[in-house]
Amino acid sequence: MGEHVSEGVFRICDFTIQQHGGTWITFVRKMEESLKQSLRKFFKSTDFQFTRFNYLGEWHSHPSFSLMPSNRDQDSMWEIVNDPSVGANFAILLIVKLEAGELAGSVNLFASGFDVMAGELLFEGDSN
Repeated sequence: MGEHVSEGVFRICDFTIQQHGGTWITFVRKMEESLKQSLRKFFKSTDFQFTRFNYLGEWHSHPSFSLMPSNRDQDSMWEIVNDPSVGANFAILLIVKLEAGELAGSVNLFASGFDVMAGELLFEGDSN
């Protein structure tokens, strides 16, 4: 979940962690009550300012693989943005891993009617 900071810039404010539903090589997203509860809590804490604070997308790690989204990752994200019951105009996929003790990541934007777009991931407080 995140904040729309400026045109094309979003800040991650909060995230959920799914405790089960995956193995070292796969992950299955589960829409459980605890996830819905986390979203409701986030929306309440941001005074329901949906145009500024909202669901941004999904994240997971690729500890042993490239930071590029797999075909399965892409299919999952297309399902989200093309599902009218989700109501998302776009969704961002963040993939992270530790490389030489440092957090590394990639971010990709999925929007219905467009090709996947690579974004730029910035770490706040990073002097680079």
